[in-house]
Amino acid sequence: MKTSIKNFVFAAILAISTGATAEISLIIHPGNDSAIDAKTASKIFLGKAKKFPGGGVAVPIEQPAGTAAHEEFNSNITHKTAAQLKSYWSRIVFTGKGQPPKVVDTDADVIALISKNPSMIGYVESSAVNSMVKVVLTAP
Repeated sequence: MKTSIKNFVFAAILAISTGATAEISLIIHPGNDSAIDAKTASKIFLGKAKKFPGGGVAVPIEQPAGTAAHEEFNSNITHKTAAQLKSYWSRIVFTGKGQPPKVVDTDADVIALISKNPSMIGYVESSAVNSMVKVVLTAP
């Protein structure tokens, strides 16, 4: 009996420690010269800032709730859970103070949009980054 419990605990610890956490890259158009830190990114994605530090309009693009990229980005950058974000955006939309970021389905969709529009900013799994976009921040 004790051996079964030890095996179960070991298996649980192993499963947790090998859990897939993807490194996330915050990306912008290669022609955008803005330097963006985590605090600025959080403000843009929470609708508290509408412009890049350089002055251009910032249009955030995000991935669907529940995806690994979405969860990692919000955990590390906005520091909000899915429930907190849902509540936050419900208040903002209800009061007419803003709209949540546009949601696209995949890393490839985010890259395609940002590569064509210098006003957009988004995040993807770092393994998806290519030369069509510029990485300005990475989060574990």
